[in-house]
Amino acid sequence: MAAVSGLVRRPLREVTVRDAINQGMDEELERDEKVFLLGEEVAQYDGAYKVSRGLWKKYGDKRIIDTPISEMGFAGIAVGAAMAGLRPICEFMTFNFSMQAIDQVINSAAKTYYMSGGLQSVPIVFRGPNGASAGVAAQHSQCFAAWYGHCPGLKVVSPWNSEDAKGLIKSAIRDNNPVVVLENELMYGVPFEFPPEAQSKDFLIPIGKAKIERQGTHITVVSHSRPVGHCLEAAAVLSKEGVECEVINMRTIRPMDMETIEASVMKTNHLVTVEGGWPQFGVGAEICARIMEGISKKLVLEYSQAVVNIMYLNTYSIKRLKARSGQMTTLNLSCVQFPGCSCCSCHWC
Repeated sequence: MAAVSGLVRRPLREVTVRDAINQGMDEELERDEKVFLLGEEVAQYDGAYKVSRGLWKKYGDKRIIDTPISEMGFAGIAVGAAMAGLRPICEFMTFNFSMQAIDQVINSAAKTYYMSGGLQSVPIVFRGPNGASAGVAAQHSQCFAAWYGHCPGLKVVSPWNSEDAKGLIKSAIRDNNPVVVLENELMYGVPFEFPPEAQSKDFLIPIGKAKIERQGTHITVVSHSRPVGHCLEAAAVLSKEGVECEVINMRTIRPMDMETIEASVMKTNHLVTVEGGWPQFGVGAEICARIMEGISKKLVLEYSQAVVNIMYLNTYSIKRLKARSGQMTTLNLSCVQFPGCSCCSCHWC
């Protein structure tokens, strides 16, 4: 412990991701009697990964419910309960098994609010481990962030550390929309410093807001879930070489916080996305597409004083513009390929 200005700074309490989720669910079960948990082995066995440890003993059979091995069945029961006014937490032993219930998740939960004209909400949480684990083969190693992030009507969150896990699960339970909470099996037993504000029963992390985990000026690195830790480790290595990375923890996949990402890229002018999913049509691909559609256009306009879309002008069009303006020497067009170049043209020099 270090003395600072005559005061003793106490080390922050450490909490594992598993216990943070457990704490968040416990607080919401206590707060609202409409909340209940169902899934395979969640009750008497305390959960396959011990995330629901102690909840069955505290709340009993009516609120912590063991189900048969039938994802389509118990997911459908949970959706129906949500439509009837309850707030179910539906646990999949792994999100790979959610494929058995994807009709309930998408067609029953995600689309109902829209198809009812806003009359019928479905306040349900689908949660469980997502992505690759250790030695569980291809059928148990998929990341579903892009799958569920693609679907209107769903909110999708992907926590990394203990603070994320507790704040997001509580926000998900209180939300009136169906929320998919993509946890990571390899992170359950990892302890993180737990700030005092996260220990409060009122602690929430807003869905749809990313967090800058590390400030930087040279390159923006965007990630979610377990890879956030890898990015921070890489940033520490690069810092020794003079490269300062700004690491963004997305926290939410849908709705995506592009405002935070865009602001960072505008500062660093470089972007790397890191995720645990397949590369084609992934979360990173969506981020890159939005950057190209959004701030890249803003950057081009900053580099050029032309009113027209300079990306599609050819040399002939430039000459005609100059002739029409009658200001052959004062029309200042910048080179798109190399900002700051004094060629006063639009060709790819």
